[in-house]
Amino acid sequence: MNRVEVELGDRSYPIFIGEDLLGSQIAAQHINGRQVALITNSTIAPLYAARVKAALGNLRVDVFELPDGEAYKNIESFGSIIDWLMDNRHNRSTTLIALGGGVVGDLTGFVAATFQRGVDFIQLPTTLLAQVDSSVGGKTAINHPRGKNMIGAFYQPKCVIADTSVFETLPDREYRAGLAEVVKYGIISDAEFFEWLEDHADGLLRKDAATLTHAIRRSVEIKAEVVASDERETGRRAILNYGHTFGHALETATGYTKLLHGEAVAIGMAAASSLSTTVTGLKPEAAARVVKLLADLGLPTRIPAGLQVQELIDLMRMDKKVIDGGLRLIVADEIGTVQVTAAVQERDVADVLARCGADQ
Repeated sequence: MNRVEVELGDRSYPIFIGEDLLGSQIAAQHINGRQVALITNSTIAPLYAARVKAALGNLRVDVFELPDGEAYKNIESFGSIIDWLMDNRHNRSTTLIALGGGVVGDLTGFVAATFQRGVDFIQLPTTLLAQVDSSVGGKTAINHPRGKNMIGAFYQPKCVIADTSVFETLPDREYRAGLAEVVKYGIISDAEFFEWLEDHADGLLRKDAATLTHAIRRSVEIKAEVVASDERETGRRAILNYGHTFGHALETATGYTKLLHGEAVAIGMAAASSLSTTVTGLKPEAAARVVKLLADLGLPTRIPAGLQVQELIDLMRMDKKVIDGGLRLIVADEIGTVQVTAAVQERDVADVLARCGADQ
C-alpha cells in the first residue's frame, strides 16, 4: 500500500493507494462517532456497498443510493440527501462516506460541508478519474443548468482510500476518461512524467498493476503538492484546470449526457494546447504530442458535431476563473510548465474552437 499526505495543517489527511482496500479497516480508523451515512449510486452499490459495510463492523451504517450519472449532481439530489439524513436522525457526530466516482464524491462532500454546518466525510473513489483528481483537494460541488460546479465549497475529507482493484469492474470508457486527468498532471507540472506516459500508454490501457499504481501515485503527489500550496485556488491551484474551461463548456452544452468529464477535459486539453501555440509560443510539435498521447489512450480530441463557437464561448464566460467578465485560461509554455493568463483574445479562442470542430 502507498500513502501520500496532503499537507494542510490541522486539515491534513492521508491518501491510501493499493489493492483490496475497500474491505480494510482504514475507513473505520478515521471515524470518530457511531453513525455513518454511506452515499453511493445504483451501479456501485451492488458491487461494493456490502463490502464497505462489513468493514465498518458495529457502526450504524445507513445507505443512500443515487441514480448513476452526472445529470444527478444537482440541487435536487442535494436536497434529497439532506432530507434523508434528517429522516434517519443523523447528527453532527455522523460521518459521510462517498462510495463512487466524481459525482458521488463531489455531491457527498458538499452535503458534508453544509449539513449542520459541517460533518466529517471520507472519500472511497471507485473510478480512475476520481482517484487521481476529484477525491483529492477538497473541492465539493453540484452543477447548475447554466454551468458545471457553480454551487459548492472547499471542504477537506478525513482521508481518501483509492482501491485499485475496483478497476476490474470499471467500464473501459470510464477508465480511459480517467487517464485524461493523469495526462494533465504531466502537462502542468512534470515533463518527465508526461514522457513516461507516452512510453507506457500500452501498459496503462492494459491496466498493468505496477504501471497503474505509479501513474496514480505520481498524479496524486502532484495534486497534493499544488493543493498544499494554494488550498482555495487564489493563485497557483488554478493550473489544475488545464483544459477544463473548454471541457466544462462542452459538458454544459451537451447537457452532461454526451461526454464523460474526462472526455470533455481531453478535448479541452487539445484545445488549450492549440491555443498555447498562439498565446505562449508553445511549439506545435509539443501540442501535437499532447493530442497524440490522448488519442493513443483512446480519448477524443475533437469537439462533437453540432456545437457552435459562440455558444461555447458564452459558456466559457461562466467559468469560475472569469474575473470582471474577462476570460482567464491556463496555457502551456512547454510540456511541464503552464501559466494562468487573461491575455487571451476572444478571436483566438474562436479560431481554436473552430479548428477543433465547432461550427462557426
